Amino acid sequence: MKITMIGTGYVGLVTGACFAEVGNDVLCLDLDQRKIDMLNSGGIPIHEPGLDTMVARNRAAGRLRFTTDVAAGVAHGLLQFIAVGTPPDEDGSADLRHVVAAARNIGRHMDGYRVVVDKSTVPVGTADAVRAAISDELAKRKANHRFAVVSNPEFLKEGAAVDDFMRPDRIVIGSDDPDATRHMHSLYGPFQRNHEKLYVMDVRSAELTKYAANAMLATRISFMNELANLAERLGADIEYVRRGIGSDPRIGFHFLYPGAGYGGSCFQKDVKALMQTGQQSGLSLDILAAVERVNDRQKHVLTTKITTRFGNDLSKRHFAVWGLSFKPNTDDMREAPSRELIGDLLERGATVSAYDPFAIDEARRVFGGEARIQFAKSPMGALVGADALAIVTEWKEFRSPDFDAIKTALKSPAVFDGRNLYDPADVVQAGLEYYPIGRRVAAA
Repeated sequence: MKITMIGTGYVGLVTGACFAEVGNDVLCLDLDQRKIDMLNSGGIPIHEPGLDTMVARNRAAGRLRFTTDVAAGVAHGLLQFIAVGTPPDEDGSADLRHVVAAARNIGRHMDGYRVVVDKSTVPVGTADAVRAAISDELAKRKANHRFAVVSNPEFLKEGAAVDDFMRPDRIVIGSDDPDATRHMHSLYGPFQRNHEKLYVMDVRSAELTKYAANAMLATRISFMNELANLAERLGADIEYVRRGIGSDPRIGFHFLYPGAGYGGSCFQKDVKALMQTGQQSGLSLDILAAVERVNDRQKHVLTTKITTRFGNDLSKRHFAVWGLSFKPNTDDMREAPSRELIGDLLERGATVSAYDPFAIDEARRVFGGEARIQFAKSPMGALVGADALAIVTEWKEFRSPDFDAIKTALKSPAVFDGRNLYDPADVVQAGLEYYPIGRRVAAA
């Protein structure tokens, strides 16, 4: 099938590459000339495991191409996927300007039947706005081409997006048009050969499903973080609690890991957007307000532990930070807890040496050349001259460190673990002070 992917960000690039991988003819359209030049020269603007080789393979086969030519993009695909950004507006709602602009471009240039697919995360009612924008542009040029608007939300995890797309656990299609539904079923046929994974529903239900999924996951994280903080006060161990409740099949183990708060481009933005949707509908979503409040507070939990140990004046202290991205296997630092921790440390006068396997270039951009932040080339390199170590992202290479070497390198030596990576007994036995989240730590 011929597919046009409008937007070559995280969702658009992964989706376009995966569709090309199974034999579709995909043209990716983006107005950012720099990004298109990078992709046409073999570069990748994001880090996602397996994506670079997939893009290269399908470019070489001629199934995946990149352009800034809007007219060519609209002419190419029967299926027009809109996968542009929907950043939060000032009131927390999703900013749909790029979505509507893409829809208008389709209306201006389409010369026959098109299926327009909303792949971006958008609030309920966006399909109506897209339909209205296309109809308006068609009316301006007195054209009468038939089209359908479909919702097809993405459920990709950063760091595992390619595998998630190629082996989906569900494919949600919101469609009120039988022909469009048939085209979408054909498109996703190669991804559900084992058993049916396609859930067809009305458009508004599909739009709400995406927000509901992310809000539910965010709720589980904030709930566990609150329980972890309570466990510390009560002298309980959140790891035992996690196992005890996770063994209940009604609850399960997924997203029950406490930590330093969630980040990334989705959870925080989508929770706020869903709250705003509720307000616009005259309904206060109080649970989500609490989820957001708990997460904002949790991003400072490591700061609290550090200042409790070292005092609020950190002007003569130097801290090592392991992990900058909001989660492993990505270089994405949007809303990352590391940003809050480092900001807190700098505000209190400290200096920082940070290490991350992939996010250092992004960190340089985020922190704008801040002189009090150094970037190390290795985890142990970040420890040189440091009073203590703070772990913010659970990269695999942090899971089995040499505790004796850490003790030797650190001045204090104290480890503040924002992801509960270690058995407290092992860390304490090595002579380190250990400050995890919600775990019981016996005295040495």
